[in-house]
This record gives sequence, structure tokens and C-alpha cells, in this order.
Amino acid sequence: MHARRPLLAVTALALTALMAGCAGDDLPSDDDTGSGSAAGEGTSVVIGSQSFDEAALVTAMYQQVLEGEGYEVETRLVDTRPVYLNEMPDSVQIAPEYVAGVVDQLNTDAYGPDAEPLSTSDAQETIDAGASLLEDKGITLLEPSKAFSANGYFVSQEFSDAEGVTKLSDLEGEAVTLAAAPDCKGRTDCEKGLVDTYGIDITLEPLGYASTETFQAVLDGEAQLGQTSTLDGTLEDQGLLLLEDDRGIQPAQNLVPAVSSQFLADHPDVEGLLNDLMGALDNETLAELLVRVQVDREEPADVAQDFLESEGLV
Repeated sequence: MHARRPLLAVTALALTALMAGCAGDDLPSDDDTGSGSAAGEGTSVVIGSQSFDEAALVTAMYQQVLEGEGYEVETRLVDTRPVYLNEMPDSVQIAPEYVAGVVDQLNTDAYGPDAEPLSTSDAQETIDAGASLLEDKGITLLEPSKAFSANGYFVSQEFSDAEGVTKLSDLEGEAVTLAAAPDCKGRTDCEKGLVDTYGIDITLEPLGYASTETFQAVLDGEAQLGQTSTLDGTLEDQGLLLLEDDRGIQPAQNLVPAVSSQFLADHPDVEGLLNDLMGALDNETLAELLVRVQVDREEPADVAQDFLESEGLV
């Protein structure tokens, strides 16, 4: 409001009355969200995620959507899920997750590495099966996306041609070195499933999920099998071949936001923001975006921004 020079009392009263009469039309009430302030203005939030390309890209999407609503976002990209999951829901409030991955990790944390997995090939069934674990942890899973990214296992094209290997069952009875993430050990969608379901004798080399070291180990013959995403668009150009999971050890790995239940209660707008993002993603779209990151070497933040702007999400 502009400063005013002293006026005669009668004029001041008239102006006061006029302003009071207009206040109901022009001045925001305590409940009015039209003041121009974003819903998350001044609120700090930490997003925990993994550091491989796909996770980094989706994390950038989360970050930009939230920053568009005024949230002050810090991201923490680490090698494995347990690192940031152990910090939820207090130090980390949000994680771009995969349905089966997070539910089975909580199950393992609660009941040990030999616990029977709760995940199935159905996303909602898996979420329902993990409901009590999620509640105990203080985490809410929002709407799962149609986009689905599971563990994939690859060999070199040279190895495939020489040994006639195009699907995982072709390795049954073989002794194989697997380059993969450290948390692959004991998982039914990774080392345990390859051993129990496919009968492969696995020696695990924890070189990382879809990491440069993992790709190079397979290309150099130091490992016969490597771990990546089923949406990895770099394999053919590298002389690598994704093997068919012909006995189906991969559960429902739909992308899904995992959010601190308390943070969500305090900031309910986050649910709509992240659900809208999940609804805009499908496998074809995500695969195309990943090619820009993995093959064209564009920055995940730039690719995320282009996508979000094209969808009207920022």
C-alpha cells in the first residue's frame, strides 16, 4: 500500500469505510490460495534415490515439479536403495521408487534376507501385501505409473553368438560371473532368482547397476552377465544383448512415489503433483527419454525439463 499524507478526519473516515467495503473483493482471506505464493513456498524437502541414469532422470522430474510449487529441494543420489530407505521418513521425505523393489526391501529389513518376497506381477497386489510394513515405516506409496522398469540381464553379442545364449534359461547349469549392484545378493529378482529359478551358478561381482564398470566387465569377458534396466537403450550400440527373462523372475516394478506419511499429511498438494507426473509416463515415453540421457549424453535435468514442459507439468 502506498504512503498517504495526513488528511482531514472526515476524509480518513471515508477512505477507511471505502477500503473496508472493498476488502471482501480484493484482499485474500487466511484460506485464500490466490495470493501468488506457491503451496510449498519455503518448505525444504529431501529426495533420496539411486544414481543410475533412469533413477537420476526420474529424480530430476520430481525435483523440478516440486520446485515449481516453491519447495526447496535437495537430492541425494546413492548406489543402493537401503541407504536412503534407512533415512526415511525423517531425513529423507520422498523417493522415486519401484513397487516391488521397495516392498520387498521393507520385507527383508523386517524379517531377514530369507523372508519370502511379498511382490507379485501385479502392482496393486504388491502394494496391498506390503501395507502394514509401509505403515510401520511411515511411508505412503502414491499411484503407480504405467511405466515399468525391471532388472534386465545382458551378455556380450560375441558371447551370445559363440554360446547360443539369447534367454536366461540358456545359462542353466553354467557357472557365471554376474556384474551387478551390491544389493543383488539374496534377491529373487536378481542373484537368488537366477540361482533358484534358472539353476545358474552365480558368482557376484558388485560393480554397480548399469554402471560403466558393469558394462566394461562384460565386454572384457571378466563377467559373462551384467545387470541393467529392461529399458536400457544403450546395449545394442555397446555390442551387448538383453536376455529374455523366459521364466519370469521379475515382479511388478512400476514406478511409484514413496512419500513420508507425515510429510504428505502436512503437504497434501504433493500427492496430486506426483500422481500427475506418474500418469504422464509410460514405457515408450520413458525409453525415449532415456535414450537422450544414455546415448545422446544429455543432462537428466535438461531432458526432464523438456518433458515436463511438453506435458504442462511445470
